[in-house]
Amino acid sequence: MLMRSERSGDQPLIEARGLSVCVNGHDIINDIDLAIFPGQIVTLIGPNGAGKTTLVRALLGLVPYRQGKVMLARGLKIGYMPQRLRIDPIVPLTVQRFLTLNNRVARAEVRHALREVGASHVESAPVQVISGGEFQRVLLARALLRDPTVLVLDEPAQGVDVAGQGELYKLIAAIRDRRGCAVLMISQDLHLVMEAADSVICLNHHVCCTGLPEAVSRHPEYLKLFGALRPGGLAIYTHHHDHQHNLHGCVVPLSDNRGNTDADSR
Repeated sequence: MLMRSERSGDQPLIEARGLSVCVNGHDIINDIDLAIFPGQIVTLIGPNGAGKTTLVRALLGLVPYRQGKVMLARGLKIGYMPQRLRIDPIVPLTVQRFLTLNNRVARAEVRHALREVGASHVESAPVQVISGGEFQRVLLARALLRDPTVLVLDEPAQGVDVAGQGELYKLIAAIRDRRGCAVLMISQDLHLVMEAADSVICLNHHVCCTGLPEAVSRHPEYLKLFGALRPGGLAIYTHHHDHQHNLHGCVVPLSDNRGNTDADSR
């Protein structure tokens, strides 16, 4: 069976060639080549500080790159779900109001997006009181309100309990199938995304290996970073974070009123 990226006539929606980003004299990513095609789910994995978030932000034009080239398809629309947002706990903000901030959409569109992600029941709730899993679904709805060509998800299962993580990844795959959008996703959980992902890129400042999830999980470079998958399919991997994002997607010091402590360090 052909992968989505191998279909005749497909042109990349996002393509990077020789992409390198340097911060304060340190190479964060170096000589990265990748392409994201219509309808494809591409997952970036890698150890803490490997440059996953930096790569995504460079592709989106949010950070400058030292060398290389990024090419975006004409008319491309990005729906971006950041790793976390900091919301002041004293600001009275309902989910419905949150989804319309800097986003001119009708209430019917908000309700449709919430229904699509399975979060209709929190529309009138203050964002500060909903659960971590509900908040991630609200962030996903916010990204979908852009009617994206490419859905960019930075650790979408952040703050979601183990039981809910698999359901969230199934939801993302269903959204891809229904909308036909491409998905670029950062995840630390290869065992959870294996069923949904079409392609996995293992990153550690450079591309260590890439390909089908099953092939990557057996690749020597992946095994060197993460170790073999245990019989139950769970890779031993500890992930720590040291920052979060505000409502505009900017990095701010870690101070999460929602009680979560993880955020990607690069």
